[in-house]
Amino acid sequence: MAPPIRSAARLGISYRPVEDDDLPFLAEVYISTRREEVAQTGWPAEQQDAFLRHQHEAQHAHYMNAYRNAEFLVVERDGRAIGRLYLYESASEMRIVDIALLPEARGSGIGEAILRDIGEDVASRGKAVAVHVEKFNPARRLYERLGFAAIEEKGVYDLMEWRPGGAAGES
Repeated sequence: MAPPIRSAARLGISYRPVEDDDLPFLAEVYISTRREEVAQTGWPAEQQDAFLRHQHEAQHAHYMNAYRNAEFLVVERDGRAIGRLYLYESASEMRIVDIALLPEARGSGIGEAILRDIGEDVASRGKAVAVHVEKFNPARRLYERLGFAAIEEKGVYDLMEWRPGGAAGES
């Protein structure tokens, strides 16, 4: 179930289900989140792009297989695709499988609005919100500010969780 768009709607945000035609866009979003990291390899640009496209394909296949009942959404602002949001709901939590925005949409309050809407939605049902976040991901500061806390270490990732009554559910 897509999150309500209360806070996000004020920013022109809407969601639509991912379609096969969205795969090139979803790859672009993924690549934009990893480009700086992979650039540090010193590989030629073509090799970096090929590696990142392969990584996206592997990640996409994994998500489709591991989260069969998840909701795979394209995030749009004023009708233009700007990111992706993948959600998996279980009996106890809403798992943010992936959330990523194009560089031009980052740092503008969109991610925060989406997270607040998700928190508000699950709080009304008594569920937690969980997400794996890389230890050095700049978005980690946003999660912490909204009341997410690391509850489990998973290598380069931490499993972070927000529970009802925390800042993410406040309006």
